[in-house]
Amino acid sequence: MSTLLPETLTDRRGFVYGATAIAAALTGGGAPALAAAPRAPSTPSPLGPVRQVDAGVLSIGYVEMGPASGPAVLLFHGWPYAIDAFAEVAPLLAARGYRVIVPHLRGHGSTVFRSAETPRNAQQAALAADGLALMDALRIDRAIVAGFDWGARTADIMAVLWPERCKALVSVSGYLIGSQAGNAKPLPPQAELQWWYQFYFATERGRAGYAANTKSFNQLIWQLASPKWKFDAATFDRSAAVFANPDHVAIVIHNYRWRLGLAEGERQYDAVEARLAAAPPVTIPAITMEGDANGAPHPDPSQYRAKFTGPYEHRLITGGIGHNLPQEAPAAFAKAVLDAARLAG
Repeated sequence: MSTLLPETLTDRRGFVYGATAIAAALTGGGAPALAAAPRAPSTPSPLGPVRQVDAGVLSIGYVEMGPASGPAVLLFHGWPYAIDAFAEVAPLLAARGYRVIVPHLRGHGSTVFRSAETPRNAQQAALAADGLALMDALRIDRAIVAGFDWGARTADIMAVLWPERCKALVSVSGYLIGSQAGNAKPLPPQAELQWWYQFYFATERGRAGYAANTKSFNQLIWQLASPKWKFDAATFDRSAAVFANPDHVAIVIHNYRWRLGLAEGERQYDAVEARLAAAPPVTIPAITMEGDANGAPHPDPSQYRAKFTGPYEHRLITGGIGHNLPQEAPAAFAKAVLDAARLAG
């Protein structure tokens, strides 16, 4: 099934949904236009408390909300973002009876490597393996996986590698699985310009610059990726706290250098990466989303439609919504998770 839904108004700059609008958004069919109600210029409290669990090579910091017996949802953030991107999404889902798990990605927050000897590897297969290891550690057999940016790629990969463990998928910007060979192909100049930071990180000057200016660098990325989102200093500062992780710079630099074939991955992932390089389809029920003001590099939905072969919907979220869609349009993102569960039956 393929449906291109009507645009959903979700202006997050100085407005938030009233209780009635949120209820309508989460229970209504399709993707209705959502009325926004004025709100005071305040920001939601950070998620917490943060728990720790040993999972694979990591001690993963995560927040859990909702009943332990509820259907599980894993929410994955991206770079340079934090679990606070789901500060409003998680309570909405927990209130609907879901067991919501929001982990810090490797190199973020309290997620740390259990051994100093483990490579600080951020290739795409490694991040997906972290997601599966977390599910195993928390004794979660099956979950809805959802995310944006690095988190969307992680969820996409989990969906194609372990469909028996993933009930449904919500992915901002759609199909983001890539390969070093694919990333080696040149893009038109305007598209290359959007990846300026990737080329900066490929240099030692870029590594040193990111280490010296992590917070201000990431604030610039927020502004470029969500040009119409008027986030305040307190909102950014809460997320920026996760960048103090001792492995943050190494993980970010490795991620982008690996994409360009400038850094090695781990041999244990070679077979997985070869499979991912073939761009396998997502066969489980899926909803993809895009903000109408996403300033970060992202594919057009028509480019990835064929990659989703199960029950599928795509949603364009309007109102000046940028790259950090769950934080800018939380009700729309929460609704997508609930509707993906309905697609799965």
